[in-house]
Formats: sequence, structure tokens, C-alpha cells
Amino acid sequence: MSVKKNLRVRRVYEAPGPSDGARVLVDRLWPRGLAKADAQLTEWCKDVAPSAELRRWFHHEGPRFDAFAERYREELAQEAVQPVLEGLRERAAQGPLTLLTATKDVSVSHVNVLVEVLREGV
Repeated sequence: MSVKKNLRVRRVYEAPGPSDGARVLVDRLWPRGLAKADAQLTEWCKDVAPSAELRRWFHHEGPRFDAFAERYREELAQEAVQPVLEGLRERAAQGPLTLLTATKDVSVSHVNVLVEVLREGV
């Protein structure tokens, strides 16, 4: 199976789908108003989420996205994060992996940078 083809991104508030495969929340904070049972997560992977400082600085302001992405990539390059990234790659190699986020606008979200990093490491 291909890691590149098996990675998907969805909002955690969307109902789980039959093609989701493993469902991994990649936000540092638990999504507001969502019961843990309703999320139907395989895993909550806080360690690959942007740091609190970086998240607050970015504040989902579109013009800051490029700088945010660069800083986030630096965080993901840290040695402590590598085993977590490898674990996500292994999940994606085994079948569909849906990365979940509570972010309203997924197009300017950390999860897209994370997908790129996961695909580059293959």
C-alpha cells in the first residue's frame, strides 16, 4: 500500500466514513463540544500538533500561513517527533489513515503541512 495514497484529511466534526481507516486526531487541544465517544478515534496524536506558541502566533491568519508552515516544519524536524511521524507513516502504509482536525478552514491548517511532511519521508 502507498503511504501517499492512503493519507486523508477531514474535520473531526464530520461523521466517520467507511473509508476513513485509522482515524487520528492531530490537534493539541481536544475539539470543543465533541464527546470522545463520538470522535471514534484510533489515536490522539498531540505530539505532531504545532506548539501552543506557534498556534497562538498563527491564529489561522491566511497571510501568515507560509511563515507558519516553515516554523511548523522546523518543529516536526525535531528528533523527539520522529518516532511519532514514523508511526503515522506505518499506519498509512497498512491502509487508509485519516488525519483529523477541528480547524474550520482545513486549507490553511497545520494538517496539510503534516501530510506533506509524511509524504516526503517515504
